Amino acid sequence: MSSLHKKNKHLSIILSAIVFSMLILAFASVPLYRIFCQKTGYGGTPKIALDESKAITNHRLTIRFNADVHRDLPWRFKPLQQSVEVYAGENALAFYHFENVSNQPLVGIASYNVTPDKAAPYFNKIQCFCFEDQILGPKQGVDMPVMFYIDPKIVDDPDLKDVRTITLSYTFFSSKHPNINKILGLPPVSKNRE
Repeated sequence: MSSLHKKNKHLSIILSAIVFSMLILAFASVPLYRIFCQKTGYGGTPKIALDESKAITNHRLTIRFNADVHRDLPWRFKPLQQSVEVYAGENALAFYHFENVSNQPLVGIASYNVTPDKAAPYFNKIQCFCFEDQILGPKQGVDMPVMFYIDPKIVDDPDLKDVRTITLSYTFFSSKHPNINKILGLPPVSKNRE
């Protein structure tokens, strides 16, 4: 085997490894970005908590709930309560109702955010229906819970002294929408969702 042939074979292996690594990173970027947003509260994304809150303060907040549906998804979607009063650190439960008003089964996916954005790092969701495909049969409706708490450390943040109301907002989209990653604020992937 000639020296040139060995170099070409070595270069081919290196280039294949690089392409394979980039492909894996492209598929991993969506869940990694989602985890980053959930851990940091980036872009108004509430954090995902693994456990319920253990400490409650006497700092009272109003949590409002909002629900929207993208025009391409024939669903009704609404919070079952307009707002709740909670203390920072208090575990709370709210419900949303969504219903497929079409005559065919449909799959939707919800994005969410918190306003004001600066409160997002303190909004911890314990259980949620967001960022997961929700399948509804024709004319089927379902109530889904959102369990959350506001981190008691919100009391110590001087930038949030004026915040007394936080809004949790969800928007449902068809999971087959061609730009679903862009809509959800996620990095693009090379392959569309099936």
